[in-house]
Amino acid sequence: MNRLNKKGGNKILALYLPLILFTLVTLFPYYWMFVTSVKTDADIYTAPLLYWPKHFTWENYKELFGYFDFLKYMKNSLLIALGTTVLSLFVSTLAAYAFARFQFKGRKVLMALFLSNNMFPTVLLMIPLYSIMRQLGLLYTHVGMIIAYATFTIPFSVWLIQGFIRDVPFELEEAALVDGCTRRGAFVRIFLPVLTPCLLAAGVYMFMQAWNEYTLASMFTNPATRTIPVALSTLIGQLGVDWGLLCAGGFLTCIPVIVMFFFAQKRLVAGMTAGAVKG
Repeated sequence: MNRLNKKGGNKILALYLPLILFTLVTLFPYYWMFVTSVKTDADIYTAPLLYWPKHFTWENYKELFGYFDFLKYMKNSLLIALGTTVLSLFVSTLAAYAFARFQFKGRKVLMALFLSNNMFPTVLLMIPLYSIMRQLGLLYTHVGMIIAYATFTIPFSVWLIQGFIRDVPFELEEAALVDGCTRRGAFVRIFLPVLTPCLLAAGVYMFMQAWNEYTLASMFTNPATRTIPVALSTLIGQLGVDWGLLCAGGFLTCIPVIVMFFFAQKRLVAGMTAGAVKG
């Protein structure tokens, strides 16, 4: 009996100890950002490092929302990220349905072109996108940023969603058509509820890409439309780094994504791993 208990204890230790260590390593950067954001300048630059501030202060957050006007940048990022998610989901879902359910000439070539878009770095798209946005009068606007981000969120999402649609039995759609539904009605009533986990997974991917992206935002925004990553980069200057403000802004930037993952984690995992109708 003691031997069995010892084996069970060793097994639990071998399983949970690595998980605990991995969790601590994963969470430590967030902890360090928060701790640094509530330190005074003296505590930040003191040696040796302080893992908990001697003097707890909220001055960095007050300055972030006051002088730095962080709410404006957060509003810009949220508007662009949500706009990118809505536009990309709409286009990707319709395109994925067409690729998965219809046979037409050039289908494989188009799918290969969609995939090849992810083979090239974002920097290569900056000059042509800049030229297009300037000609259309969309440079330094939210709409221009949404279109720019959609150029690299849509291709991956089409591949993700069409793979899920292919695993949905075609008999479901045929039954709806026999019962009198139009193809549009069958898509709305049958496919969309089934695709909810996959669409949620794709939506989280799109939102995170637009929320965290820096390269395109640094070129296609001005002080009025600047997003959070670009705004926070201004805190890094030639004469030094304002670590308190930078960590306060970085910590607040992580919160929306963390909250979104917390409420969507079950369906997100299902959307990334599943691909069939569950009976």
